[in-house]
Amino acid sequence: MAAVAAAPPAAAAEAARPKLDDVMLSMDVVDTLRHQESLVTRELDEDQREAELIDRLRAIYRNQGIDVPDRILQEGVTALKESRFVYTPPPASMATRLAGLWVRRGRIGTAAAALVGLVGVAWIAHAALIIWPRERAHKLDRIEISETLPKALDAARADIKAMSQDPAADRQADQLVAEASASLGHGDTATAKQDIAELGRLRDKLRQAYQLLIVTRPGVPSGVFRVPGRNPSARNYYLVVEAIGADNQPLPMAIKSEEDGSTKTVTQWGVRVTPEAYEAVRRDKMDDGIVQNRKVGEKRRGRLDVDYRMAVLGGAINQW
Repeated sequence: MAAVAAAPPAAAAEAARPKLDDVMLSMDVVDTLRHQESLVTRELDEDQREAELIDRLRAIYRNQGIDVPDRILQEGVTALKESRFVYTPPPASMATRLAGLWVRRGRIGTAAAALVGLVGVAWIAHAALIIWPRERAHKLDRIEISETLPKALDAARADIKAMSQDPAADRQADQLVAEASASLGHGDTATAKQDIAELGRLRDKLRQAYQLLIVTRPGVPSGVFRVPGRNPSARNYYLVVEAIGADNQPLPMAIKSEEDGSTKTVTQWGVRVTPEAYEAVRRDKMDDGIVQNRKVGEKRRGRLDVDYRMAVLGGAINQW
């Protein structure tokens, strides 16, 4: 009688291992039971009615055209009771948190990249609108303080020095230069610019050359008198004059009125003179209607003030 050969251990283990189809069917049974929640609750609470539950499950699969063996149905019911196919999350720990972060790394990376992008855009906008303009302004201020304004100051002073024939103009220019230099040393560009502008006006005044003549045109008085408001019994006498330049044209002049303190740029104004000087011009004009001696004074280039030939008192008016 021939001996029956024993099955190899590997083959026996393979036979004992459940087939994949059986596992899938068991999982489907459990899933069906979960969807039939009321049925499960009603039937599984009574162990004696487990057979009826299996019959109903068999009917459900049969209606779907699926033939499920009873052992699979039994395994599914048992698996549901044991929560075999139910996922139970592990307790919270650092490892689970790190694992969750790793799983969500794509979304986290996208969000982080978007956040970095927003921060970058915000920084660039802040730099373009605030930081860079401020740095450019500071740089321009430094250049203005160290180069531009000192050069303008030196140029204006050099022009005045070359042109001036008046010690008073030199003293005034030196004072303005000292004040402007001190302002630049303190970073006060506004005051320094005002001093440089004043130097420019001083230079322009020194450049002027004209004759101060009495106006003799028809319709224009050659002289006027005014009654001062503070002393109604007195009279102030003025000769109406104009500054005639080298081209024989009147020059506009900024004249401050001693009556109301206003300054106006005019081509004709009144120079206050002594009553005797006023009377002499009045008699001169009464002879033939023409003022023979029209020259009140002369402003020479390089000088600040007019050299007067008549007795003037220093006041002026810009309207009458």
